[in-house]
Amino acid sequence: MTRHPLSLAVGLALAGLTTVATAASPLDGVDKAWTYKHAASGSFFSEIVSFDSLSKTLWVSGVTGVDVLDAKTGAFKQRIDITPYGASNSVSIHNGIAAVAVENTNNRALPGKVLLFDTITRALADGKNIIEVGSLPDMLAFSADGSRLLVANEGTPNWVNGGINDYGTRIGNTVPRVYGYASPEVQAAKDPVGSVSIIDMATRTVSATATLAGVATSGTHIRTSTGMDFEPEYLAINKAGTRAYVSLQEANAMGVLDIEAGSFVSVIGLGAKNFKDSGNRIDPLNNGISKLELVDVKGLYMPDGVALYETQGKTYVLMANEGDFREDDADRSAAGGLGALTPLNNLRVLNTESSAGTLFATGGRSFSIRDTDGSIVYDSGEILDREAMAMGIYNDSRSRDKGVEPEGIEVMQIGGRSFAFVGLERTAYNNDADKPANYVAAIAIFDITDPANSSFVRMLKTDGDMAPEGLKGYAMDGFNYLAYSSEVSNTTTVYQLAPVPEPATYALMLAGLAGVLALSRRRAGR
Repeated sequence: MTRHPLSLAVGLALAGLTTVATAASPLDGVDKAWTYKHAASGSFFSEIVSFDSLSKTLWVSGVTGVDVLDAKTGAFKQRIDITPYGASNSVSIHNGIAAVAVENTNNRALPGKVLLFDTITRALADGKNIIEVGSLPDMLAFSADGSRLLVANEGTPNWVNGGINDYGTRIGNTVPRVYGYASPEVQAAKDPVGSVSIIDMATRTVSATATLAGVATSGTHIRTSTGMDFEPEYLAINKAGTRAYVSLQEANAMGVLDIEAGSFVSVIGLGAKNFKDSGNRIDPLNNGISKLELVDVKGLYMPDGVALYETQGKTYVLMANEGDFREDDADRSAAGGLGALTPLNNLRVLNTESSAGTLFATGGRSFSIRDTDGSIVYDSGEILDREAMAMGIYNDSRSRDKGVEPEGIEVMQIGGRSFAFVGLERTAYNNDADKPANYVAAIAIFDITDPANSSFVRMLKTDGDMAPEGLKGYAMDGFNYLAYSSEVSNTTTVYQLAPVPEPATYALMLAGLAGVLALSRRRAGR
């Protein structure tokens, strides 16, 4: 029997309808694809990972170099030695060009470099391939069209434990403590300027260096008494390539950069989170017992990684609210020194903001979504610490500090939904002696399709990894993948997430069914 084409089309469409009706969450079938253990020779510690679609490789930066891995299998391809140029901090790839951010290892207050590599030959790219940028280039990213490369130059003062200390010294004996320098000239010599270098990729030159002095401020709780300038930590660029949003972690602020003008237009204070409010419990005690409670403490958000999510004509800034002290910890004290009693006496607080009876901790112990004006649309509250406890991987020794320390963040569209992946830097050692190195790492996943109504989905837990730093989502050979690199375990791990074409394809099939049925009705009415 010959089947009528219309019947065949309807049958296929109805089959698709059945699939849609019974389809599970697009992240239910997540599987670990592979883990690669990087060789530690030369003090290589994996930090940031980027994907190259042309060579189907992952490039992983790790202080002394960049390891190139097969993105499908994790097979090692090559280590690119960066030490002749400095120390590698980050890598970003666009259209066959890998950009590597390199700090000056002799004096990190001096200008750093960006190196450009060809991802096929894995050699320095033809043409100009070394570009001088600002002090301590810590992170970099291409615009969506690849026309520009932005570099976050953190500009952190030189500091060696027990040796060089170029931070400001304490001024007077006031509480909160205030830090500074004897004169502006001393400050300029000791504390390099934080900036963002904007590289024009057509000419491979720095078209502008955006700094933050004198930029208009708004919001609340911007830290300005730390003895440091604003220090760009991480940045994300909108799809149009017109704006970049820059985390100023130690300052508890976000810089908004006008890329076309080559200058910052505002610095927005990110405010404080009240750990006394319902849903914001923390564990303030590192006493071997994991217990969340409401406490009379506020936390400054102080984000590390940031990412953008654009939907329905709006741009949202996603932040991993890790928190951070000065590198020499001179702005950190135990709350007991300010008169706090148990359970808060051992909590580490910011002594530049805290005083007796008013305590400010570092970090929000959460991930949050803000609009481009800095207003909070969603915050995960206590979810990250709570879920880590539920899985038995919460590291109680970090309770008095920053909890699980959300570090990096990535956004992906899968199965018609949008998801945020948040790397947790501090999780517990696995108590099972049979597990590799007793390490366990965690990536929290949130559905952010509707930002104001975001929800926790699940936690990916991986034995053998510890301290995820960089996360990268990519599509290859019909599947979506998530890669992340972990500094402490010196590993890179890849998860296979969901197939491409995505389940959203079924919506197109249903639309086709509607069209077919309409055509059938028209023909039947002839």
